[in-house]
Amino acid sequence: MNAFNAALQRRSFLNRSTVGIGSLALSQYLKPWQTAAQTTEIGARPWPGVIDPMHLQQKAKRVIYLCMAGGPSHLETLDYKPKLAEMDGKPMPESITKGQPIAQLQGQKLNCLAPQHPFETYGQSKQQICSLFPKIGGVADDLCIIRSFHTEQINHDPAHTFINTGSSVSGRPSMGSWLLYGLGSETENLPGFVVLTSVGKGGQAQPISSRQWHSGFLPSNFQGVQFNANGDPVHYVSSPPGVHNNEQRRLVDAINALNREKDILVSDPEIATRISQYEMAFRMQTSVPELMELKDEPKHILDMYGAEAGDGSFASNCLLARRLAERGVRFIHLYHRGWDHHGNVKGNMVTTANEVDQPTAALITDLKQRGMLDDTLVIWGGEFGRTPMAQGSGRDHHIRGFSLFMAGGGIQGGMSYGNTDDLGYKAVDRPFHVHDLHATMLHLFGIDHLRLTYRFQGRDYRLTDIAGNVVQDILA
Repeated sequence: MNAFNAALQRRSFLNRSTVGIGSLALSQYLKPWQTAAQTTEIGARPWPGVIDPMHLQQKAKRVIYLCMAGGPSHLETLDYKPKLAEMDGKPMPESITKGQPIAQLQGQKLNCLAPQHPFETYGQSKQQICSLFPKIGGVADDLCIIRSFHTEQINHDPAHTFINTGSSVSGRPSMGSWLLYGLGSETENLPGFVVLTSVGKGGQAQPISSRQWHSGFLPSNFQGVQFNANGDPVHYVSSPPGVHNNEQRRLVDAINALNREKDILVSDPEIATRISQYEMAFRMQTSVPELMELKDEPKHILDMYGAEAGDGSFASNCLLARRLAERGVRFIHLYHRGWDHHGNVKGNMVTTANEVDQPTAALITDLKQRGMLDDTLVIWGGEFGRTPMAQGSGRDHHIRGFSLFMAGGGIQGGMSYGNTDDLGYKAVDRPFHVHDLHATMLHLFGIDHLRLTYRFQGRDYRLTDIAGNVVQDILA
C-alpha cells in the first residue's frame, strides 16, 4: 500500500506538472482573449481589440452599412447609360455576354432593356443619380459613387456571404466581427456589432440568414446581435414580472462565479465569452429600452427621417443607427429586403426608392449636423447588381459591374470612381472588387488589412483572404 501511495503521488505530481508546463508554453501562443478568462476582471470592461498600437492613422471610428438586400439595379440608381437606352429591345452583343456567368437568363434570348427612369445631375459636383432619389441627390457632394464594383457570386445567399466575409465558404467571420475583434467596442452597455432588418414592399424579399453576421471561427462574442423591429428588441431583454434588478444582479454574479470555477478546471476560452455575455445582457436590460425609445427624438428629426416609433421601417432603423453610433457601437448593419426585381423593375423601383431615399439622406445629413460624419463611414449598396438585358419587364442577377456609394469616415465626397462599359455590363475603368472594399474600409480604421489575421486550423486567415488593395484615390 505504501508503494502504491508513493507511485500515485509521483503520478499525480507528474500529471500536474505536465499540465502546468504545457499551459505555460501554450499561453505564449494564445491570443490575449484566450487567457483573459483566468483573471477575475473578465466581463468588467469591453474588449479592447488586438490592434495596439494602430497600424495607420485612424479616420473612421464606426461603420453604418446600408445593405440593399436583393440586388438593386445600378441602371436605375447610380449608373446612367444613354447607349443602353438607344439599344432598347435590340439584341445584346454576343461579344459581351459569351462565356459570362448568367443566372436565370442562361440559354435565353438576350435583349437590351433601357434605363427605366431618367437621371439628373445633383450638387456642385454634378453627380449623375436617378431621379427617383432626389433626397440622396441632395447630399451628392458628400458621396463617393463607385461605379465599377464587382463580385464573384451570382446568387443571393452566397453573394451575401462573399460581401460579408470575403469568402464564398460559409462559416468565416463577417466584416463586422473582424472589425470588432481588431478594434474592440467603445460601449460597455451595448453590443459592438448590431444588425437591424426591414422589409420593403417594392419587390421580392429574399430571406437573410443570421450566419451573415456570425463570428465564424472567432470567439462568439464578436458576432452581430440582431435587434427586432417588434416586441422585445432583443429576446428576453425584459425581466419577467416580479423580478427586480437587484435579483438579476445576484443571479448573474452567481452564474459567473460558477463559470470562473469551471474555467479554472478546463481553461476553455468560450467560458470567458459566456461570462462577458452575461454581463452585457444584464447591462442591456437598461440600455436597450432607452435606445429604442424614438419618441424621445424631436419631431423635426422624426419628420426628417420619415420615421415612426415602433414601425420597423428602414426609416426607423436609420434613426436607430444614428442613436447606436452615438452610443459607441462599432459596426451597425442595416438590411432592407425588397430589391429583387426580376419583374416590373420600373414600377417596383418607384416603391423601393421611396422607402430608402429620404431616410438614407437624412442619416447622412443628421450625422453631418452632429459632427459625426467625419468619423462615421456610411456604405450603401447591395450584394450584386442587375443585368442590362431584359428578363421580361425586370432584370436578372449581375456580378460583373454595379454600383455603391460611400460617405464620411475619411472618404472623399463629391466624386465618382470607375465605370462600367457603355451598356453597363462590365467594370472596365478601375475595377473595384469586394476585397478592395474591405481593405479600404480597414485602412480607414487605421488597420493594415494584411496584418489583421487570426490563426485557425494551421493557417493565418484575414478578411481580405489573399487579395485586396486599398483604393487611395477615394480617400479624403
